[in-house]
Amino acid sequence: MNSDKFLELLMYAVPSLITGGVAYYLFDNYFKDQQNTRRWLLQRENQKHSLPLRLQAYERLALLLERINPAKLLIRVAPLNDDKVAYQNLLIHHIEQEYEHNLAQQIYVTDECWMMLLKAKNAVMQHIRKTTLDADIKDADTLREKILSSLLQEEAATSLALSFLKSEVSQVLG
Repeated sequence: MNSDKFLELLMYAVPSLITGGVAYYLFDNYFKDQQNTRRWLLQRENQKHSLPLRLQAYERLALLLERINPAKLLIRVAPLNDDKVAYQNLLIHHIEQEYEHNLAQQIYVTDECWMMLLKAKNAVMQHIRKTTLDADIKDADTLREKILSSLLQEEAATSLALSFLKSEVSQVLG
């Protein structure tokens, strides 16, 4: 009689355990799916707010590259006197000032993009310094002419960085 009771209990318990296991599995999957959906909606909402900030950062960095482009920089920043070293320092000061003004934008762009921008800035500054060391250049106006004429022979580093920036923006939008 004892084994009959045990069998009867087992016949009630096994289907209950199977039903409970299936219900647990289904509810667990349902809650995980709901959590993933909420996470996806939250990411989409955050992206909706962060995309304009990222695009604004790219715009500001493009403006930075345009402003430190030697051709535009030399037109915008006139020498204060004939001293070529003073003019070199003035140009480098303007480049550094533009860079420092846009330093916070690096949090919105990739490290690779920021490194391209840094390389472009440093290349422009190095080019100005190197040209200033030329013994044939005696004054600020000659320095200005020499830098502009060298730009006709080679592409400015800012142009390369700007094209990289544009390609990154197209990836962000695409």
